[in-house]
Parts: sequence; structure tokens; C-alpha cells
Amino acid sequence: MKPGKEYDVIVVGGGNAALCAAISAAEEQARVLLLERAPEEERGGNTAYTEGLMRFVYDGAEDIVALSPDLSEEERKSDFGSYTEDDFFNDMARVTENRTDPDLCEILVRQSNRTIHWLRSHGLRFIPQFGRQSFKVNGRFKFWGGATLAVSGAGRGMVDYLYRAATRKGVDIVYDAWVRELQSSDRGVHGVVAQIAGQTTRLGARCVILACGGFEANTEWRTRYLGPGWDLAKVRGTRFNTGDGLEMALRIGAQPCGNWSGCHAVSWERYAENFGDFSVTDDYERDSYPFSIMVNSEGRRFLDEGADIRNYTYAKYGHIVMKQPGQFAWQLFDSSVSHLLRPEYRARRVTKVVASSIEELAAKIDDVNTEQLLATVREFNAAVKRDVPFDPTVKDGRGTLGLAIPKSNWAIPLENPPFEAYAVTCGITFTFGGLRITTEGQVMDQNHRAIPGLYAAGEMVGGLFYFNYPGSTGLTSGAVFGRLAGRSAAVAARTLQVQAAQ
Repeated sequence: MKPGKEYDVIVVGGGNAALCAAISAAEEQARVLLLERAPEEERGGNTAYTEGLMRFVYDGAEDIVALSPDLSEEERKSDFGSYTEDDFFNDMARVTENRTDPDLCEILVRQSNRTIHWLRSHGLRFIPQFGRQSFKVNGRFKFWGGATLAVSGAGRGMVDYLYRAATRKGVDIVYDAWVRELQSSDRGVHGVVAQIAGQTTRLGARCVILACGGFEANTEWRTRYLGPGWDLAKVRGTRFNTGDGLEMALRIGAQPCGNWSGCHAVSWERYAENFGDFSVTDDYERDSYPFSIMVNSEGRRFLDEGADIRNYTYAKYGHIVMKQPGQFAWQLFDSSVSHLLRPEYRARRVTKVVASSIEELAAKIDDVNTEQLLATVREFNAAVKRDVPFDPTVKDGRGTLGLAIPKSNWAIPLENPPFEAYAVTCGITFTFGGLRITTEGQVMDQNHRAIPGLYAAGEMVGGLFYFNYPGSTGLTSGAVFGRLAGRSAAVAARTLQVQAAQ
């Protein structure tokens, strides 16, 4: 930031959505300032804690190879399938129980492919997720669940790519810049008040884009909006997403929108740190539960582990774990599926029990009713439809019969030692409540009018996700709506500049 420099657009935030907004605005010749609350070593918001996986529409292998041209000949023979616009629309409708905003959903879906190509044009590299989103079938990788490509280097790689792209585009970047207030008048928003390195500073601009995340790192807000017990949740990502952008926007009359009592929450290492930690966060997710049975402290199953492919249940199952006594559960695996567990189950930071019999396993597991656990396993084993073949790449229909809580797919009796059990709790990723925006990314007020000069992107966009979320849609949404907000804000700033000169 140069003293006295005038800016067309100020972007508040430092993750994927904010960076895409800044780059997009700079492409429109806007003078852009990006204010990242975190210090440089923690930059990137929640993006930095992700796998870098992005859900987008693609036709087949040719589309994947075009985005990831360095694949070997053997890798190119993988079964990438396809993911159509209809697939994406149907997934969004199904997992949100038909509540997703149709206009915003249409932008997300129809812009997803071209946005991925736009990111690649700015230097991002993509690679198929062979280890996490595919299984080998007859010696050939078969992808499942609609999420195929990730950014090389995962979330931190994505952050580094985007900061380099923003710098090349001339975006000024300031770290340790905590934005506390919007400057506004009857004419709309025209700047921010920020603490930069502890010094209160007023910064003017023709337009402001808020892309600084939800409120998942705010213990009080979690309890206020998500409900009792959510103060005890682990935060998977950045400690800086405390709802500041939402609060300052609501303070000037912005309209709240979406599922404010909902969030993305997963099964997470029971004894993880309270906030994301770059050195160990990749070790903490426990998403191979479709091949397990999950039991609570009472020794009872409490959900259908095989209701759907992991990508369509993992973001809501953390909620159910949170509701269990003590806010924890155990995932139990038979040795016949242990080779299918995701890499984080083999990480160094894991609460794990191994035993040669179910009786030994039950005795070793902490804080669980042993007798009821043994009864649960016996009941489950007897209910498995053993005549249906097991297939991890599709919903195989290998379920159970007669249980109060069924397992719909991938039901494997626990009878082949050694057995493994993993302790999990709830890890919150991001909150679903946000601000209402127009199809141009402009924030609306509570009189349903667009607020001049104010735009939003990323986790601050309300109305896309309700109750649940198709895996890997978050980064795509951030990039799509960041790009949209940046372009719209730059065009609006240019119009204001012309008007001021007349």
C-alpha cells in the first residue's frame, strides 16, 4: 500500500474468493488493494487448509487432460467419467433439499468450468486426486463423486499461486490488516476503517468487496446461531474467520440470507487442536466412515454410514457427531476394508485402537459402553446382506435388513481381524449464513435494494448451501463469485470515476 494512493476497489479478505476478486478487478484495469487480516505466514483464510479440490462441470477425459496436461499415458487411461451441468444442478438441489437459490446456483454451475480454465490461465496447476477421489478397479483408476481435480500443492499451493497472480496484476497487498468498519453514506459504501499493524487507518475506494469468510471461528456466534454445544466444536481452518465482514455489513443494513443455523461440519480427530494448524491439519479428517460402523458413547450406531457417497454426506455428518453424548464417536473397521482408508488414517496424529477380536477392541475403546458395543456389532453383523457384492466405487446396495438405523451401502460385517477404531468429534469448516447478493455480486439491503459500492464473495454469499453441501463446491463457489464480484466492482468503479469527471 502506497501512501496517498487512490483505489478503485478494496478487497477485504485473503483467501481464494478474495484473491479471485482482486485479480478479476485488476483485469478490468482497476486499482486494487487487498487487506488480509492474518499475518503473511498465516495468509489464505480457509483456502490454505483445504485439499484444493474443486467441483466443476466437465465432459470427460479430454476436459481433464486439457486442465492437467502433464499426466502420464497410464494416468490418462483412468476412468474420469463426466460431470454434467444436470449432475451439478441435481446434486445442489438434492443435498440442500431444494432450497439453494436458483439464480446463484445457475451462476455457480454454468460458470464452474470456465472459471477453472480462468484459474489455470493465471498459473494454477491441477492434478487428479488419485489417492482420495478414486479407487483402482481392474488396474485402472475409477473416479467417483463428481470431484476430480485439485490444485497442485493443495490449499496452500492454491494460495501461493493466487498471491503470485495478484502481484503480477499489480494488486497491492497488506497483511495484518483487520478491517473493522465500512465507510458509508447515503451514496453507499466508499471505504473501510482498518487496524493495520495495530494502527487505525481510514482507506477510501469507489467499491468494497467483502470476502473475509463466515463466523466459524467465533465461539459466541456459533452458539448464538448454530445452537447449544457448538461452542465445543473444533475449527478446521483459520482462526481469523470471526464474522467481522458480516457484522460490519449488517450494521449498515445489509440483508442476511441463507442457512444461518447451518454449517459445513465433518468427522474430525477427537483430540485435534481448537483451530487449524498447517503442520497437522491434513492428518485430522476422518472421511472413510462409509466403510465403517460408527458408535457413540452408549455403544450404539446413530446414523446410516452408507447413505451416500462420502462427498454427499461428510459435510453434514459432523453435525450428527456433535449431537452425541460427549460430542464424540468411534469409527470401527474390519480388516477387509482397511486398505481403502484415506491416507490421514495412517498419519502420526491419530487416536486409534487396534485389536485381534471385537471383545478386545471394545475393552480398549475409551468412554464407550462395552456390553452395548458388543451387542451392536453382533446385531449389525447378522443384518448384513451378504449376497450383494461389495463395490466401493458406486452405491452398491450392500446394506442391512431389520435394523432401526440401516446401513444402505458398503455394509461389511466386523469379523476379520485385526479390527481398527478411530475416535472422532465435530470439526466445523465454514458457516452457511451470509448476505443476500444480486446476480452481479452486489450486496442487497433489507429493503431489497442493492447497496452502492458493496459486493460480497466466498463464504459470505448466503443462499447457496442449506443443511449440507456437495463436497469440493466451496473453492469453486469462492472462485466463481470472487471473479464475478471483482469484475462487477471494477466496472462500477469505472462508471463512478466517469461520473465524477463530468
